[in-house]
Amino acid sequence: MQAKQMMLGLLGSAVLGGGVAVGGYKLLEPERTNAPAVVAADPNVRYTSELKSTNYVVPEGLNFVAAASSVTPAVVHVMTEYGPKQSDQNAAMRMDPFLRQFFGDDAEQFHGRQGPQMGSGSGVIIAANGYIVTNNHVIDKADKIEVVMDDKRKFEAELVGTDPNTDLALLKVKADNLPFVRYGNSDNVKIGEWVLAVGNPFNLNSTVTAGIISAKGRNINILRDRQGMGIESFLQTDAVVNPGNSGGALVNLNGDLIGINSAIASRSGAFEGYSFAVPSSIVSKVIDDLLKYKVVQRALLGVNMREVDATLASEKKLSTLNGVYVVGLTANSAAAEAGLKEGDIITEINGAKVNTSSQLQEQVARFRPGDKIKVGFLRGSEARITSATLRNATGTTEVVRESTGLKYEGATISPVSRQELNKLGLDGGAKITGIKGSNFKETGISDGFIITRIDKNRVSNPQDVQRYLEDAKNGDGTLVEGVYPDGRKAYYPIGQSN
Repeated sequence: MQAKQMMLGLLGSAVLGGGVAVGGYKLLEPERTNAPAVVAADPNVRYTSELKSTNYVVPEGLNFVAAASSVTPAVVHVMTEYGPKQSDQNAAMRMDPFLRQFFGDDAEQFHGRQGPQMGSGSGVIIAANGYIVTNNHVIDKADKIEVVMDDKRKFEAELVGTDPNTDLALLKVKADNLPFVRYGNSDNVKIGEWVLAVGNPFNLNSTVTAGIISAKGRNINILRDRQGMGIESFLQTDAVVNPGNSGGALVNLNGDLIGINSAIASRSGAFEGYSFAVPSSIVSKVIDDLLKYKVVQRALLGVNMREVDATLASEKKLSTLNGVYVVGLTANSAAAEAGLKEGDIITEINGAKVNTSSQLQEQVARFRPGDKIKVGFLRGSEARITSATLRNATGTTEVVRESTGLKYEGATISPVSRQELNKLGLDGGAKITGIKGSNFKETGISDGFIITRIDKNRVSNPQDVQRYLEDAKNGDGTLVEGVYPDGRKAYYPIGQSN
């Protein structure tokens, strides 16, 4: 009986406590109205996380901010304009789909339209007085070039010179005290090192992306049409690069220019993982040549080569998998004069190891005709070193000068202006005038004819005309091919007997 009374007491206490609680809530509850209540904002209430940076200090060398802020003002937007050409076929060649992936505009706008067409890319200011580096394919055959600064200033640019073999070009604008980027040493760049790519992809000005160096000395065969003279030894990165980035800067975390972004590995035309840049070791030499000579001084060792791999080592019974195998030598070349022979394996150029043809080309491309280099090689199992004096494409050690006109067989052979080459959609040629008083007067050629090919030989300058026609004098004649300034193509047999 006593236990029962105790349970009833506890239950009553619980009920009483609950009633007191409910009653208290009702007494304190504000009166409800049909209109929503206006409640003053509580300054202590936040509806997002507290906006406060942490005190963590990023280790030195891992911060992209300093490099981005120093480089971005010196990277420009290169805008190009293309006037109508003489033929749709030439225009189609100019807009080859292979090159279209490197421009920052849609390919469709170059076809089926009248009037000037536009293109774009990027460029890097390398001197305060207005010199700008970009890619050759960004400005190739452009009738007008403008650059837009990061601060929105716009300048018309003069084309100083180009080098299709490295896909580089040099522009000049009339301005002073411009921000610029200093050259860094691409030789010191290590695989895995952080880099920044700065450019104008898809016309998005001053875009910065980050990545690492994925590989060095990479050959991707995009300059394969340069008659074997293309130099490819790219820095490969995974920094995002898209159409419009071409000609932009690749820099290290100090903001030093270590490369010019030039290409992407892509099936779609947009970034898919890897991009490629011309290393500063090549850029600086090419640009210096264009400044001093207007043309690049291309030095040649004169070897036909093949990279050493397991197949070649087994076939030739080689004792190493390193180096570049000499398949043959050009007659009277630097290599032949230095004593190199077929079957030798080149392992070093001036102490720098070379294991691929692109690495060898990169090392040699740093020099000019007449320069001497040390070539390390294996002959059998014996390591040797020899000195080679590099030569130019004509086999001499002389500096190559900008093409000028010349007199030949009484006629004047002159270079063709860039404007006329662009108008006709030509890559090169030489104009002949003064026909009336020359030995060409019976050929049917008229003044102003631009010679583009002699037999199977492509003509790039007046010297080519003289050389190929002199060579043809010992034969049964030759066929001269070309075009007149109005676009008419013509062919003339020269030196053929009736």
